[in-house]
Amino acid sequence: MAARGHVQDPNDRRLRPIYDYLDNGNNKMAIQQADKLLKKHKDLHCAKVLKAIGLQRTGKQDEAFSLAQEVATLEPTDDNSLQALTILYREMHRPELVTKLYEAAVKKVPLSEEYHSHLFMAYARVGEYKKMQQAGMALYKIVPKNPYYFWSVMSLVMQAISAQDEKLAQTMFLPLAERMVEKMVKEEKIEAEAEVQLYFMILERLGKCVEALDMVRGPLGEKLTSELRSRENKCMMMYQRLQLWPECNALSYKLLLKNPDDWQFYLSYFDSLFHLMDKSWSQPEEGEHCVEGPVQTTVAEAVKFVVDRMEEQDLKESRPLRGPYLACLELIHRLRQRGCPDEKDLGDPLELMVQFFGKFGDKPCCITDLNIYLHLLPPEQRSQFKNRLGELVPLGEAGEDGFGFPGDTKALQRHLCVCQLSRALGLQHALDTEGKLRLITELKAHYHHGLQFGKSCLKTELQFSDMYCLMAAHVYIDLWTETGDENMLWQCLGVLEEGLSFSPSNAQFKLLLLLLFCRLGAFQPVVDLYSSLDAKHVQHDTIGYLLTRYAGSLGQFAAASQSCNFSLRFFHSNQKDTSEYIIQAYKYGAFEKIPEFIAFRTRLNQSLHFAQVRTERMLLDLYTEADVTSSLEESVKAMGVCPEEDDIPWDNMRDNRDLTVLVSWDPKDRELTEEHRRLSLEEESVWLKVRSLTLRLLASLALLGHAPSPRNSDKTNENGISAKSSTLQTLLSQLDQTLETAAQITEKQTQYPFLGPPSSRLASALSSGSCHCQVSALQLSLTLRELETTGLDDSSELQTQICNTFKSLVVQLQEMLSRCKGEVLEMKDSRLKTQPSLLETLVFFVETVCVVLWVASYSANVLRPLKSSLQKKKKKKKDINTAMPVVLCGFQEWTGSLQGIVTQALDHVKGQEASLTALKLAALTLEEGHSQTQEECGFTRAAMDKVQSSYLGSLQELGDLLRKRADSLIRLKI
Repeated sequence: MAARGHVQDPNDRRLRPIYDYLDNGNNKMAIQQADKLLKKHKDLHCAKVLKAIGLQRTGKQDEAFSLAQEVATLEPTDDNSLQALTILYREMHRPELVTKLYEAAVKKVPLSEEYHSHLFMAYARVGEYKKMQQAGMALYKIVPKNPYYFWSVMSLVMQAISAQDEKLAQTMFLPLAERMVEKMVKEEKIEAEAEVQLYFMILERLGKCVEALDMVRGPLGEKLTSELRSRENKCMMMYQRLQLWPECNALSYKLLLKNPDDWQFYLSYFDSLFHLMDKSWSQPEEGEHCVEGPVQTTVAEAVKFVVDRMEEQDLKESRPLRGPYLACLELIHRLRQRGCPDEKDLGDPLELMVQFFGKFGDKPCCITDLNIYLHLLPPEQRSQFKNRLGELVPLGEAGEDGFGFPGDTKALQRHLCVCQLSRALGLQHALDTEGKLRLITELKAHYHHGLQFGKSCLKTELQFSDMYCLMAAHVYIDLWTETGDENMLWQCLGVLEEGLSFSPSNAQFKLLLLLLFCRLGAFQPVVDLYSSLDAKHVQHDTIGYLLTRYAGSLGQFAAASQSCNFSLRFFHSNQKDTSEYIIQAYKYGAFEKIPEFIAFRTRLNQSLHFAQVRTERMLLDLYTEADVTSSLEESVKAMGVCPEEDDIPWDNMRDNRDLTVLVSWDPKDRELTEEHRRLSLEEESVWLKVRSLTLRLLASLALLGHAPSPRNSDKTNENGISAKSSTLQTLLSQLDQTLETAAQITEKQTQYPFLGPPSSRLASALSSGSCHCQVSALQLSLTLRELETTGLDDSSELQTQICNTFKSLVVQLQEMLSRCKGEVLEMKDSRLKTQPSLLETLVFFVETVCVVLWVASYSANVLRPLKSSLQKKKKKKKDINTAMPVVLCGFQEWTGSLQGIVTQALDHVKGQEASLTALKLAALTLEEGHSQTQEECGFTRAAMDKVQSSYLGSLQELGDLLRKRADSLIRLKI
């Protein structure tokens, strides 16, 4: 909690119990204690604020705010009140009020260092950079300490970074910041490394690379000590920016002699070498090559340098370093790219890789190191390479099953590396079905054998042989995708479930299980799997898509809502958290981190995933709640959806998904490409546009529904009705265009790698017919709007048009329902078959029913007054025989048909539930022996049970929602 003043302050003693109650979460007692104290001491402002904090935490926001404002208007200057108000405003997400608080305090106590620094930090929270600059200088004048001066300088840099006009940044803000630092340099007042870092940042942003280089090389550069080789790294950065390749080459050479394992310097060494060769740079005849020392300009020198580093490692008695050996392969790769014959002097890539495996094969990094250079092997050498590596793996005598096993974890890691390389070379994919099944048996045997090495492992530790299990799962997936045999998928789930039982913290098992269950349409087990991953902070953005992509589409609405909340909680706290990081960076002088934090915040605000989850969450709430617990209009108002405003940053959308989170050892031709990434982003963006427009259209419909309906056109404009209609019309035409784009995208039928991005819901939404049916329904609301203005007497054509739309919507819904027919899970020839697409189509059907019923409700609101005015006319004329207008008869027929469709849908859902419940999975005979042991069969059955249970849960939730909709339909009368 807040700082509690001085010990001798009697108020501190009085307030302490309230602080303790608040710290312990006992908010009600804190409020009571504050009330008691305020009866005795009415002017104890802090007690009032602490009471407000208690009220805020018990959900009484308005009461808390008015109480806080009572104190704030008094402009308190006691530390306790100020700190307590700061905490309260932060919890209310109103940081701008903290600035007003300290502005008033600073006016009253102009020489307080503490209040001035609090004011600076308050401005930092809301990003008021100009005011921060002024506050920093005001603070420096009161207390001339370097950090305060540089806070002001950094605030100028932030004005430059955030300026819309780049010219303004380069001509005003940054030069002013530079002059301010130069003043301190001339006066020899630079004290800390952070100040030098800031000077470097300013020069770099101004493009003054020569000055930055001189500064780093000079006496100021000696202060750059917090990071290893910080000075050299900055020099290297400037050499590269200035294209001073001789200096770049010489510095890399010098640093590699000191540390031959620093990979970044090998890359800069090779880059600079080839730049010098391309420019035909020659060494000067007299004097030094360059300030950094000797320069190397020929391939022969580079080859000798790399070979010398390798030989140096070979002679070492201790474990050699990987850098020189990998540098040799990197140089071969670059020489091949340039068609340079000198690569032969470095040796045969196959021999070099075998040598590397001999030295480092028992390290998990061996596979990732060699994988980059496998392309250096011609296809005909791949089997030979694998066999050569196999010779270096010490395995025991082959047992009855024909497999020899490693005797310790180092041998196990070597064997595992050979298996991983074999897959990366495409040798596993080239096997026929029998060969793949034999491979699975071998991998499982090695997995089970390796478990003995991890008997003493904690639950949080991974088993040494886990990767065998994961690879077996990958081979099962290969077989499933190639043969379509779903039995392979069930066995794959069994293998992963077994792996998870021995290694409950293995994230890769969980991620792959999560993906497979989602592909099977079973969302129930996925929520627990995802929460057990314990995703932290930014991971909700990078891997959250694995969960939220399937959240709403599989009928588990409660779980979908929960999974959207997982992600949204992180995004909503990001704004507040990032402000705290920025403040800490100012306090500790980590100035170079501040632009990074702001870029991070922007990146999250523009996240594709954030926009998707926010939209899906609101739609989900509408489908499950609107017109069930509250009206559509109330639901839309509670969400704050404004149809006219589109708050999604389409032009700056960021795809922050980590599409390579699942481990894969697939060869290059099966890997995820940049084209895949681009197409996936395009597909997801179009689907988001469809959903976003649908949400805004529903909001428009809600606002249209409650509007009064005057017949006078002037009044119509006055009431803004025509404006609402035009918004609806504009959004509908935008949705039509988006659906045309969507159709073009789905025609491409892009196939992503299995472990790559999941395909969006776009194709299934279009094929189910839901999008076009929803558009027809929403279009109907506009026609009804027209009828409302025209009246029943002069609108026979319009009425016929409306009745035709009523009939068309019934036909479309009937077609959608027929696409849902079929068994989601059934037993065929003792094999379990799934059709998860039926579940997704059923969800789209239910969503469309919701939209059609909202339009029906709007129709009733329009037709009811028209019917009653007609009846009044009839009574006046005493004309009972006049025929009922077509549209009124049509509406009654329509609602009857809709009731029939919803009843059919409910019967279908009941039938599915009954057949699922009757399905006895225990009676299923799973193949034991060759492919699965009895224990493995148990894990496979458990996975099948989870899928069955999930399908039942989905059907029950869909049935419940349909029943609620059926009830609201019965009440729909005109």
